[in-house]
Amino acid sequence: MAFNHGVAAPRFLRRQRGRIAYDLHGADHAGPLAVCVPGMGSTRTSFRFLAPALAARGHRVAVTDLRGHGDSDTSFDVYGDEATGSDLIALIAELDGAPALLVGNSMGAAAAAWAAAQRPDLVSGLVLVGPFLRDARGGAALRLLLRPMLLRPWGPALLRSYLAKLYPGRTPEGHAEHEAAVLAALRSRDRYRAIRRTMTETTHAPVTARLSEIAAPALVVMGEADPDWKDPAAEAAWIRDRIGAEVLMVPDAGHYPHEQRPDLVTPAVLAFAERVSRG
Repeated sequence: MAFNHGVAAPRFLRRQRGRIAYDLHGADHAGPLAVCVPGMGSTRTSFRFLAPALAARGHRVAVTDLRGHGDSDTSFDVYGDEATGSDLIALIAELDGAPALLVGNSMGAAAAAWAAAQRPDLVSGLVLVGPFLRDARGGAALRLLLRPMLLRPWGPALLRSYLAKLYPGRTPEGHAEHEAAVLAALRSRDRYRAIRRTMTETTHAPVTARLSEIAAPALVVMGEADPDWKDPAAEAAWIRDRIGAEVLMVPDAGHYPHEQRPDLVTPAVLAFAERVSRG
């Protein structure tokens, strides 16, 4: 399935220090808005299966790049969950789509959760895919360690090796093209600098502190083999217990189950979106 089927060149949301690139599927549809946001290091083509499926059900679907990623500008001076969450809120307002379903992967899930806590009136539901709603073990010490590790000239190769390990299980259709686009960003000094800043400056602590404020219904989608967690099922259960989420554990998938197992994830998200839209 071609990700850009029926979608023109990227649109741009203007922010104070730059522009956020996004695609809009089903621009003429009258259905509710869904906003999809990928994780750090990835791009909006991560949603090449889910976005068209949501649009086929009548949703308008905006799929963004993170700050400094994909086709977004590299001129931003702030990165991370809160900055990205504020971009999601601005995009919902720009598209006059409140309340919207937010679909976030990894750090994008944290940003979606922050937006739901910050502006509950704008968020009808959350789909959290491979979510980081708290810092991994090591926290600030790990971020400090990453700073020299990700410096040039060795940093891009190290990051390339790490990203390749996030897909245990099935290799998704179109993966070679998606991976090529992700890796191409590591060769651009400006874009790599933005990606490195995102990885070394982002803390999920502000999101963790606000989980009790999330009122929107949520679906957690976690790959059973997600290498970012020692026990992915336990992490999904931790999130479930804090925000009352439903949980879908996806076999034969790592950190990107929406890419690796669209046969399981897409129907589950469509069903959840329908329940949310009915209120």
